[in-house]
Amino acid sequence: MGGCLGSGAARSALPASDHFDGSRFFNPGGAGPRSFLDLARWKLGGEDEAWPEAYPSPFAPDRPPPRVPGRALRVSFAGHASFLIQGAGLNILTDPVWSERASPFSFAGPKRVNAPGIVFDDLPPIDVVLVSHGHYDHLDLETLARLWQRDRPRIVTPLGNDATIRDHDPAIAVTAADWGAVVPLGQGVEAVLEPVHHWTARGLFDRNRALWCGFVLRGLGEGVFFAGDTGFDAGRPFRRVAERHGAPGLALLPIGAYAPRWFMADQHMNPEDAVQGFRLLGARQALGYHWGTFKLTDEGVARPVEALAAALARDGVAPGRFLAARPGQVWSAGA
Repeated sequence: MGGCLGSGAARSALPASDHFDGSRFFNPGGAGPRSFLDLARWKLGGEDEAWPEAYPSPFAPDRPPPRVPGRALRVSFAGHASFLIQGAGLNILTDPVWSERASPFSFAGPKRVNAPGIVFDDLPPIDVVLVSHGHYDHLDLETLARLWQRDRPRIVTPLGNDATIRDHDPAIAVTAADWGAVVPLGQGVEAVLEPVHHWTARGLFDRNRALWCGFVLRGLGEGVFFAGDTGFDAGRPFRRVAERHGAPGLALLPIGAYAPRWFMADQHMNPEDAVQGFRLLGARQALGYHWGTFKLTDEGVARPVEALAAALARDGVAPGRFLAARPGQVWSAGA
């Protein structure tokens, strides 16, 4: 499969594949989403650790430059899964969420405990937006609409998520593609959609009607891998990226929203998994995200940082090679 997808009717007309049964997408050789009974068991389990109402970042909000030319790379963390990646003269955002809540409702659902690490109006002109899947903490329609109105960026997402975006605003142009697709972004940079182990839904009745992915960015520095959301899946997503693209210079890997493990392991890595993924990729550097902004699961707000430090020490990885990113933090590599 490949190309664009614009509606539910178009989705149902797609041919079946090793990850699409003609109606819904799935993880080939992997696990499906947990059932509603499992969800009830989790929510009634009583293992939840409370979060503070505020968990401010030690970093001031970043004020990025307009552009970063050549092979230099500058990566600024806005929070949760939102990174501003600058290089080759391009400005690229991953899973941009500037809303107060990761929720279909403005009055309920996971609420920020810290402000975005870049004030929206301080964002440089955005050329490309990468949306990994349709969960509310990754696909924020209000933020996408603001970006579209301001910058008209190229929006790239896996199959089916374009229908969600266009239902919100039919004027927004979206490139929707399948796993393995190579999308030219300009300036010699390409985005490759790579399989990861996850699922997606926006409501009660659309589970896995759209696809999920990670992105490899070729032509930026030594290469960048943004994992989106993923379970470890016996290391298969990371081995595949390393085999197809070689070791990336920078890996952006999720480290939070992992407890309880019996419920979350198939869909979200914990820090130990992320360190193993980092090693399988052979990456030079990693930044950990998907923690410390929205409370989605049972672990305490700082548990991912503690678990990451322990996993790095256990595996003999220098702590500076894998940082738990905080909003406003900037990582850069020279030309």
